[in-house]
Amino acid sequence: MSVSLAAAAAATPVSRIGLGLAAVGRPGYINLGRDRDLPADRTVEAMRRRSHELLDAAYAAGVRYLDAARSYGLAEEFLADWLRARPEAAGDVVVGSKWGYTYVADWRMDADAHEVKDHSLATYERQREETRALLGDHLDLYQIHSVTPESPALTDPALHARLARLAAEGVTVGISTSGPAQGDAIRAALEVEADGCPLFRT
Repeated sequence: MSVSLAAAAAATPVSRIGLGLAAVGRPGYINLGRDRDLPADRTVEAMRRRSHELLDAAYAAGVRYLDAARSYGLAEEFLADWLRARPEAAGDVVVGSKWGYTYVADWRMDADAHEVKDHSLATYERQREETRALLGDHLDLYQIHSVTPESPALTDPALHARLARLAAEGVTVGISTSGPAQGDAIRAALEVEADGCPLFRT
């Protein structure tokens, strides 16, 4: 069934610089120098407080785009808490998140694996509901996380139909890319259409 994308005709507006919450949403991450910026105590509550401090500082400095992902540990939860506590900011920011990786480290820094990639329709449906439960109507942009040219997300018509439905609800649908062939992934994504319009807007 064709879904009209008229509600998503314009891309989500963003500020020139944003704040990504990958490094504060979970206790272990890849950023260099991260230990200098985070508390020695990596409990959930300590990381929640630190994320809120960073969000406050970013907002005060004029940052209006905030980015999370399902694989960023509890980043969506921390962001949702911050938005509830600061209603004046909640209506003044653009919120993006990403799906396609699942955080599996269970808040352990020594886990053998921290995230698992899967761009299937089943993962989208599960993670979309998880994101909806946390961010609700605050979500403006939902991206596929780290798309590469071989990603099944670029060729799955059932997934495209679900993403088109989300776009028709007013959420901008996009991709993020990684790896040495990002240009190829972007070119492939630009070819994906739904209802005669480009599906991916970012």
